Amino acid sequence: MGSVTGPPGPVMDRDEVDRALARLGAEHEAIETSLLALQDHAGRRLLEGARLTGVTKERWASAEASITLLWAYFDAYTDALRSAREIRSRRRWSSREDLTELTELLRGESVTVAGSATATANAPTLAGTGKLSESFSLTTLVDRMNELYASSLDMVVAADAVWSALPARIDLLAAELQRTRQLAHSVGVRPGEHPAGDDLERITRTLTRLREQVVSDPLAYWVPSQGSSAPGGGRPDTTVYDREARALEDVRREIDAVLTVRQDAEQRLVRLRDILSRADRTLAEARTARGEVLAKIAATEVPVVSGPPTVLQEQLATAAEYRRHAQWHRLSPLLESLEQKAEYELLRARESLTAVTAPLAVRAELRGRLDAYKAKVARHGLAEDPFLIERYDAARRMLWSAPCDLRVAEQAVLRYQQAAAELLAVPRAAEQGEPQDHRGER
Repeated sequence: MGSVTGPPGPVMDRDEVDRALARLGAEHEAIETSLLALQDHAGRRLLEGARLTGVTKERWASAEASITLLWAYFDAYTDALRSAREIRSRRRWSSREDLTELTELLRGESVTVAGSATATANAPTLAGTGKLSESFSLTTLVDRMNELYASSLDMVVAADAVWSALPARIDLLAAELQRTRQLAHSVGVRPGEHPAGDDLERITRTLTRLREQVVSDPLAYWVPSQGSSAPGGGRPDTTVYDREARALEDVRREIDAVLTVRQDAEQRLVRLRDILSRADRTLAEARTARGEVLAKIAATEVPVVSGPPTVLQEQLATAAEYRRHAQWHRLSPLLESLEQKAEYELLRARESLTAVTAPLAVRAELRGRLDAYKAKVARHGLAEDPFLIERYDAARRMLWSAPCDLRVAEQAVLRYQQAAAELLAVPRAAEQGEPQDHRGER
């Protein structure tokens, strides 16, 4: 292969030629190894046999053309290297003409690729694919092959990474979904009857669609790494998968709650009946107490006591009906609601009883205070004091009469307390030399 324009730059000497041939030979082996590895890559074989769609279909068409062109370039590179080696092997000490030809072959644009090969590739790295042929230097050809190899390998590795990661995970999740569906059906969680049943249907449709898309268009679920130039730099996009996995976990928790209801439904119903019964008894006690207060306490506002809530009893009957018909998915939320309402109803009944009996509690406290002061006076030997007896009897008549005016009775108790306190203070005054006759002040 000669050139009328002469070799590019100075003519290489024998040592330079030998070093260049050694370097080009090493590059040839490396490129061949890489191309064979790409040819045997599991991802490439899957891409060849898959029914692709979307962005993967477009990029694989371009990658296939690039791989075809890669082999065409490699064959041209191989032929050029073989020719250079043959020229160098003609004689031990290459002549000036041999060195000139080798310089042109090793440094000049001496490698010609037919236009049919470049046109077949239709690769974005090539310009003028309509040319009859295109010439390259060996260095330029190596750079072109590296570019085409990197882009092709990037596409193949990305598709293979998605196929290796997502379909298997989707299948595992689908198997878990099927088990959850069977369990849900056994406890009455079905589409159209329970929100969790509707969620299972939606997750099933989404996973089916996701698997079809991942298999036919894996690159649609690939996120390249920012700033990474290495082939296959990135990760599978698991956003949809992760969302559905979380949704399935939520459904599983809901099913577990329903299963728990099935296991302890009777115990919870018994407890609910007991709480509502206690609330009813407390309200009945409050109504009885109200009648007693109205009869025994005068001039007092006594709150009205409401009757038992019939709505809760109706809901409790509905809950029992759900249990008899194994409608656990409906029983679960109803029991939770009833338990909260029943506890509140019992609290309300107790508060009502406390409010109604408050006047009786005040009367009882006044009675206790009156008797406590009487006992104190007796301990000091003053139980027979006529003035104290008069005050005590007045207070006692008010507290033990019906109806009792609490305000007047409280004043009577206070007068007795004051009289007792004054009388108890007399002995202490006598000990200190103070006048002892306070009868006139009474």
